[in-house]
Amino acid sequence: MKRPLSKRTCTSLLLLAGMILLYIPACKKDQEATPGTSTPTPAPGGDPGQIPADHTPQLPAVLYNYVHTGQEMPPYLQQFLRNNPDIDNTPDDNPITNTGATLGRVLFYDKLLSVNNKTACASCHHQDKAFTDGVAFSEGFDGRLTRRNSMSLVNVRFFKDKNMFWDMRAANLETQTLMPILDHLEMGMPDLPALEQKLGATTYYPGLFRAAFGSPAVTADKISRALSQFLRSIVSFRSAYDEGVANNFAAFTAEENRGRRLLSVNFCTECHSDLANATFGQTPSYLIVDNSGRNRGFGSNNGLETNYTDKGIGEITHLPEDQGTFKIPSLRNVELTAPYMHDGRFATLDATLEHYSTGVKQNPNIGIQLGGLSSGGIHLSAQDKKDIIAFLKTLTDHQMTKDPRYANPFKD
Repeated sequence: MKRPLSKRTCTSLLLLAGMILLYIPACKKDQEATPGTSTPTPAPGGDPGQIPADHTPQLPAVLYNYVHTGQEMPPYLQQFLRNNPDIDNTPDDNPITNTGATLGRVLFYDKLLSVNNKTACASCHHQDKAFTDGVAFSEGFDGRLTRRNSMSLVNVRFFKDKNMFWDMRAANLETQTLMPILDHLEMGMPDLPALEQKLGATTYYPGLFRAAFGSPAVTADKISRALSQFLRSIVSFRSAYDEGVANNFAAFTAEENRGRRLLSVNFCTECHSDLANATFGQTPSYLIVDNSGRNRGFGSNNGLETNYTDKGIGEITHLPEDQGTFKIPSLRNVELTAPYMHDGRFATLDATLEHYSTGVKQNPNIGIQLGGLSSGGIHLSAQDKKDIIAFLKTLTDHQMTKDPRYANPFKD
């Protein structure tokens, strides 16, 4: 017959069991929060399981130089900007810094900025496509599609009217950067406090915010400012066209030079470049778009429709003259940004040129360059279109599409 356990022995066993029970959850907690990794706090409806446990940005030991990206431009563009200082829309209170743009780069590529950790800003803006995404309508955080095509983010710094989006509803870049994050189709975050709390709970953002702004606090204002700094650092001026300016396009083919002339004589550069140099024989910058898209008395609709399905800028201003008008994009890197137009209706450059050749539809807000044309357009021959496309390809900046300063810092 076994002896009953003594009172002292029972007490010791109970203490030992309690210590084991306390140790198990503590051990589990340590395993879940490995130092150096992010433990995201999901927003309502979030799905943190889509983010790998080692979701951390891989950043260089010496920060990339973002401050001088604009100063690397060829002499003719530097002179153009000196003569037109109002073109640069960088506000005095948010200049580009290396630490701020580095933080902006991480934010731009981080899927944690969406409600379910599936979509980043970069999901709709791919570096190899000049920061567009190659589809007519982009897929949002839950699979639904946006209503308009993703615009290129290259050279947004040099849009002097400052307003952003196809309908120019955002007053400036700092305003624009937060809007897709809260959009019910794009990234779906419920509000900005939820975003601040979510990013503040990661291991890497407090340090990045401290480096950029002097405090580890994550705020919507700082998120907006950092994203804007990164986006303004994405500039494009290393194309064959820029090289050609220096030697009067001596290395251009006959096709490329004919295409360059055709864009000027058919007034395309009046809409897609700076007006001061739009006439043939001058050197358009193709850096800016003087004709923003607003109807300033000369029309700006490009004849896609007689009755506007999408009201564009007019949807925001409610002015009759703005109905069916849209922000006009730059032609730089246009080779990479298909499909074309606000709704991505044209899959190729050839199809786009065919519209201007034979498909222009008259309406009250038609641009002066297209208004009154007979038979639907400016009548480009097959060779004309071939020449124009050859020239447009000289505006492609292949270095920008591979620049590590603009690349994804997340290995996942």
